Order: sequence, then C-alpha cells, then structure tokens
Amino acid sequence: MARIAGVDLPRDKRAEIGLTYIYGIGPTRAKEILAKTGVSPDTRIKDLNDSEVAALRQVVENDYQVEGDLRRLEAMSIKRLMDIGTVRGRRHRAGLPVRGQRTRINARTRRGARKTVAGKKKATR
Repeated sequence: MARIAGVDLPRDKRAEIGLTYIYGIGPTRAKEILAKTGVSPDTRIKDLNDSEVAALRQVVENDYQVEGDLRRLEAMSIKRLMDIGTVRGRRHRAGLPVRGQRTRINARTRRGARKTVAGKKKATR
C-alpha cells in the first residue's frame, strides 16, 4: 500500500488519479509530479515499486504544500480576513457566500436548510 503525505492511496486506481486523493493535488499537479519522477501515469498504485513510491513521496513532501500544512495555511488566511474586518472576512464569519453571489434566492449550501416562518396570528376579540 502506497502512503504519501499521510494518505493511503487507493490500490486499484491509476497513479495519475490516485495522487489526487492527497489534499492539495489535483489532476494537473498529479501529471506534473509523475513527469518529474518519471513514473508512468497509467501504472496502477499497487504495481508501483518501492523506489517509485519513495520518489513520489519525496517530490510531494519537498516541492508542494499538501494536507495539514495547506489546510492550516488556508485557515490562517481566512482568520486574517476576519480579524482585519474585510467584507470577505465578515461574509466568512456570517456563513454567507463570499464571492458576490446572490443570497435572496440561492446560496442554500452556505445558508443552510430552509427555515419556515410561522404566519402572523390574528388577534382575538
């Protein structure tokens, strides 16, 4: 089993796809890493030998910020925006869309499930 950056890569996937299971590595970076190490993108993870896994691990850990470090960096960037009180920071704090999307109709993912509001009761005489 190949373990890179603290992530167990799925054994039956191609190397190109398996690398994308690491947070911070998408399809483009996976191709870059495989080109640097000289590993074929079509090789299955289970078919990689120890030297290939070691080469992949070394490139990923030395050249890229992935997993915990990247998550921490993103969290600190968002916290900085909230601390200095930017519009983006206030939107993060309020749990609303940050990048200018409308909220009157959509934004269910950020705002949460719909909450029903009870109708106004009529006063009894």
